[in-house]
Amino acid sequence: MTSTFPSISISTERLVLRPLDEDDVPALAEMMNDEQVLAWTDVRLPFTEDGARAWITQQAPAERARGRGVALAVTEFLTQRLVGLIQLTRTNWHVRSTELSYVVAPWARGEGYASEAALATAGWLFHDQKFERIELRTAADNTASQQVAQKIGCISEGVLRGACIARTRTDDGGWTEVRTDYIVWSLLPEDLEGAGEQLADTGGFTSYSDWN
Repeated sequence: MTSTFPSISISTERLVLRPLDEDDVPALAEMMNDEQVLAWTDVRLPFTEDGARAWITQQAPAERARGRGVALAVTEFLTQRLVGLIQLTRTNWHVRSTELSYVVAPWARGEGYASEAALATAGWLFHDQKFERIELRTAADNTASQQVAQKIGCISEGVLRGACIARTRTDDGGWTEVRTDYIVWSLLPEDLEGAGEQLADTGGFTSYSDWN
């Protein structure tokens, strides 16, 4: 029997992490077409609303059903506005390990939303799901993503040379792919002790299974 993540909602003082639904299509498409997102992810160019709808309704649920991971919308608690995305991939249920990545909408950057959402997800994984390792990979020049990894207590484990394909603008305004390095980070349950005060500052987290 395939292990899968439950349909879950995780709440912090400012955020709600929940499954994506079709109402998120316009905001997701807008967020994924941001320059910084296009530069550091492998999202399809352009990321259309039809593409967003297909990912929300077909591809992401299929990945969850296969036990590979889960995608969560990150929304503001007060406004319910989509501020970002948390994704778990490459999940190994025997090792109890998964890879975590995050995206934040351009208008919501600088508010600490990525670290708050990542910390809440890590707390849920370690406490509720009994995971033992979370891995993050950040492109060598993606300093914003590296700052989030450091803030939540991740330990840098090394460099995967030439393992990342990023994008950069060309002179004619298009995009071209460039090869760069990945920095590999890990987070273990004991590492959360160092980030405990930050988690407390965000109100901790509360998880609700069987989200409807």
